[in-house]
Amino acid sequence: MDFNNTSDFVSGFWNMYVVVLSLVSVVGCGVFLLIQDKAKTNAGNTTGHVWDEDLQEYSNPLPNWWRWMFYITVVFSMVYLALYPGMGNYAGSFGWTMRGQYDAEMKKAEELYAPKFNQFLQMDVAAVAANPEAKEMGQRLFQTYCAQCHGSDAGGASSFPSLKDSDWLWGGTPEKIKETITGGRTGIMTPKGTKPDMDGEQVKDVVHYVRSLSGLSADSIRSQRGKDLYPQACAACHGPEGKGNPDAGYPNLTDKVWLYSSREDSMIETVTKGRQNQMPPFGEFLGPAKVHLLTAYVWGLGGAKGEAQPAAAAAPAGMSGMEGMPADKK
Repeated sequence: MDFNNTSDFVSGFWNMYVVVLSLVSVVGCGVFLLIQDKAKTNAGNTTGHVWDEDLQEYSNPLPNWWRWMFYITVVFSMVYLALYPGMGNYAGSFGWTMRGQYDAEMKKAEELYAPKFNQFLQMDVAAVAANPEAKEMGQRLFQTYCAQCHGSDAGGASSFPSLKDSDWLWGGTPEKIKETITGGRTGIMTPKGTKPDMDGEQVKDVVHYVRSLSGLSADSIRSQRGKDLYPQACAACHGPEGKGNPDAGYPNLTDKVWLYSSREDSMIETVTKGRQNQMPPFGEFLGPAKVHLLTAYVWGLGGAKGEAQPAAAAAPAGMSGMEGMPADKK
């Protein structure tokens, strides 16, 4: 079979194959039961099969209640296949599909809950973040869609940023947070550990210089050599002073926030091999109202940089937030 030819799987042959296989299986069970009913049995006598000298097989018919349960099962199977999909492309007389049921349930849920979500859509983010009901709804949304990556305490993990601090790679304003949730983020740190960029020793020199920028322990000699290498190796993205560029998603190297750990070996790995990370988009999946609630909840956690936080917007215990995943550091 040519697996590059998808027509092998959508041709009429496979439809008939499934139909025949289903019908033969069910009808075959019924025929087998009839044959067994007509077979001669010798109640109370053995078939002659003996094991371990005294273990014998008796030739007794099935009890009627047991036999009729098999017949009912065969009849039920035929009725089911007539009403529901089970024979190839035949959809059944009811026309039921899993997708159709899902869409119907989602439509019902939308009609029931949409007014509740939409009532906050026209409100300012700060007002939504300070509203107890909205905060509770945002918390539930976050638990469902966000906490798996960002951590139950909003502290993040390796490659997943913390949202409790004031370090926001793409900005912590309500507009930037909503932009992140809606469209997602992609962070890329290009590898620098291969020539013509830098060899292994030069990578270590740059790493020690970067460590010195954020107050980490560093070898002074390597730092000086790394300072000379930094302008051509790193400054184009991270800036001449290592302050980063939040508009482009380039992290600040002078603070103490390191997404992939501040250990020397981890930093060497980052510079050598590069990093790539992605925050998936949720805008189309969640819709504007839920994105607005999530934005308010995340902003209300208190870590948004340079923004006044609502007095009643402290994050409930066991929660996290949503922000883009940077390449090497948040």
